[in-house]
Amino acid sequence: MALVLTKASRSLPKLIVVAVVAADQATKSWALNSLSEGRTIDLVWTLRFNLVFNSGMAFSQGQGAGRLIGLLAIGVAIWLWLSLRRASSKIAIVGTSLLVGGAIGNVVDRLFRGEKWLAGSVVDFIDLQWFPVFNIADSAVTIGAAMLITSSVLASRSRSIS
Repeated sequence: MALVLTKASRSLPKLIVVAVVAADQATKSWALNSLSEGRTIDLVWTLRFNLVFNSGMAFSQGQGAGRLIGLLAIGVAIWLWLSLRRASSKIAIVGTSLLVGGAIGNVVDRLFRGEKWLAGSVVDFIDLQWFPVFNIADSAVTIGAAMLITSSVLASRSRSIS
């Protein structure tokens, strides 16, 4: 059963996507300006800011396949955006919007941070030192995916109860 969206709730996905992309690009710009020439900033425990570039996908897999990854990300973002019409809960709407915003944030890097179309590398800078270096877009994708899984589990449980 799809959730009926009011005019206010229809703007929520747009707001989330814009907020994720804006925060992602602003923090990447900061990282590029503040962490150049090998500078790192140690924060707490193992958390530090450390600038790296990823021409692949998650966990630096697929290095050199940036164009294919970028095109795939664009396709997935469009499909997810269109799937919002069938969202069955607010958690699914927020999760999907986070996924779309994160995908767009990283595609922007691929589009505009390289010398050729979709040949740029993604800017990563959040370094836990025991986990691959990531960025705000990656965090949005991970949180969004977790929310969609949670939404699916909750929907499954409610169907089995009724």
